[in-house]
Amino acid sequence: MGEIRFDDLEDVKRFIREIFYGKDKKKNESSGENSSGRGNKTSKNHIKGGLSGLIILLFLIFLGTGIYQVGPDEEAVLLRFGQYSKTVGPGMHWYFPSPIGKRYVVKTTKVYRVEIGFETIAAGPPARYRNIPEESLMFTGDENMIDVDFSVQYKISNLKDYIFNVKDQYETIKSASESALRQVVGSKGIEETLTIGKERIQEETREKLKEILDSYGVGILIIGLQLQDVGPPEEVMQAFKEVANAREDRSRFINEANGYRNDIIPNARGQASQMINRAEAYKEKRVKESQGDIAKFIKLNEKYSLGKEVTKTRMYLETMEKTMPGVEKIIVDPKLKGSIINLIGGGVEANEKINN
Repeated sequence: MGEIRFDDLEDVKRFIREIFYGKDKKKNESSGENSSGRGNKTSKNHIKGGLSGLIILLFLIFLGTGIYQVGPDEEAVLLRFGQYSKTVGPGMHWYFPSPIGKRYVVKTTKVYRVEIGFETIAAGPPARYRNIPEESLMFTGDENMIDVDFSVQYKISNLKDYIFNVKDQYETIKSASESALRQVVGSKGIEETLTIGKERIQEETREKLKEILDSYGVGILIIGLQLQDVGPPEEVMQAFKEVANAREDRSRFINEANGYRNDIIPNARGQASQMINRAEAYKEKRVKESQGDIAKFIKLNEKYSLGKEVTKTRMYLETMEKTMPGVEKIIVDPKLKGSIINLIGGGVEANEKINN
């Protein structure tokens, strides 16, 4: 349990010493009286002693009521005659009992929760909640109504400020939280509030709430602010669902179109690249062939210049060979006259026999 800390022990000692010293003084004064009167006052002294003992006993019991304990997760604020005296931490303590002193023992490490827009009826499972429309309904920046339920978690950072600076801590924090969220939501559009803007709204509301509570000097630390449920009012829920479905369809169509485009464009670019490569290869081939033909023609022209008749005859024969491949050909020397040529059958050998 730990030792008892007597925070005002000197005052208690002084008070008790005065009681006992006053009693001893009276004894000393009475010791000089005549011994003849002592016997008559014996009964009175016993009565006074009994009353003094009873008073002292009652006083000690009264002092004993000032002993109290502060838990490991608690702090205590002490008041003397209604005014703040000090704040003490965990352990066994003593302080002036009521009506001289008063103490408030509060859990300062506990995380407290404030609910705005709803109220937990039963923790469950399953949990049951009650909606509070007068707290949850608010307007967005584009003048649409929206239903927002959220909660605030906090711890006590300064117990003295928490107890003395505000009268109703819970309602003060709740009202400040609702006011902060209404300011933030009032600066956002409904689409942002319902979709991508929730994280930003939470952060901005937390900063705004901290600013308000610091100006009040509430003495708390905001641990978290969580949007529990954000949606349109129940009366227009169906219309909002239809709008949301239309937006989802639009997004789906856009994604499908982008997917088709991403599939077609690369294929078209690949085919175009292949066609360009084939054209380049064909161009190179034709250029090379043309260059070869030119070189061949130049050589042929050189030979033709050296022997025009021989070259002309050779070119004629090569052309005939290409034109009529696989066909037996008979070449007649124009100088031969009076010879019979059999063009129907027998071929070259028959003609040689006839001419011989």
